[in-house]
Amino acid sequence: MSTVTGTGTGTDASAPAPLLSARGLRVAFPGRRGGAAARAVDGVDLDIGAGEIVALVGESGCGKTTLARSLLGLVRPSGGEVSFAGTPLAYAGKALKAYRKRAQLVLQDPSGSLNPRHTVYDAVAEGLRIHGYPGDERAAVCEALSRAGLRPPERFLLRYPHELSGGQRQRVVIAGALVLEPELIVADEPVASLDASVRGEILALLLRLRDELGLSALVVTHDLGLAWNIADRVAVMYLGRIVETGPVESVLTDPRHPYTQALLSVLPESGGEPVVLGGEPPDPARVPPGCRFHVRCQVLAGGRAGEVADRCRTEDLPVLGGAGERAAACHWAGREAVGG
Repeated sequence: MSTVTGTGTGTDASAPAPLLSARGLRVAFPGRRGGAAARAVDGVDLDIGAGEIVALVGESGCGKTTLARSLLGLVRPSGGEVSFAGTPLAYAGKALKAYRKRAQLVLQDPSGSLNPRHTVYDAVAEGLRIHGYPGDERAAVCEALSRAGLRPPERFLLRYPHELSGGQRQRVVIAGALVLEPELIVADEPVASLDASVRGEILALLLRLRDELGLSALVVTHDLGLAWNIADRVAVMYLGRIVETGPVESVLTDPRHPYTQALLSVLPESGGEPVVLGGEPPDPARVPPGCRFHVRCQVLAGGRAGEVADRCRTEDLPVLGGAGERAAACHWAGREAVGG
């Protein structure tokens, strides 16, 4: 009997093909002094549909950023496959360059990603110059700045990053991605370095870009509150693998995996006692047997796992499907779902 809980019945043949798709994705980094390789991404299936915003959530060090970079072709996977618009991602120079025009990265720290010696115009135009844009460069830069909420754009063209607020710098970074008219953006902690008053504005901007341009987005974050405010679907990641996934409302109002429950418990609006997880996440070079969360699991530690406790410690769980059906990779959640 499967130990993955879910309400989905498999892939709908009538559903449109995803814009981005990863299957069995693995990324391993060599170990120190010939030791075991670190399994940063350890078997991930993930789809992102056209016009869909997916939040990838988890603690620092769980593999979120490595997964995001591998989806963009910035990190070559050691196993599995990434496809974009139905075509497997190729790693040859020209093919990869063409792909990066269609899928753009927005980094978390605008101060670090903007060259302090470049004006706003040069920062936004850089992508156009790399890809040999044949049209009116100034018009394209102004259009991108305007879409990113910097209006009138002419006011900002000759400014330098230090002359801008944090929110304005993040809008410049977003404009630099938009100028190439991508179909997908991957935003890595896009508001983590911003004041609370500005975070809502940037999230509203990303939603507006989705509505106006049909833009798809993968938003990488440790903040489940952010996922609630922006995402259509959420994928919760722990130690290199997605452990719970589904529509954002169903996952965040009724979390099944103990890890998701722990992450949600620390939000002010949760109303319950925060769950304090013991210890640190295990070393990805030494992934524990069985459920990879079992060494920190509050359900197992509290004696509530019952007859599945031994399975939690010894029996691995399958990779969750990437299409976003409601599912959790958890022996205990599977038992609860069938009334065990």
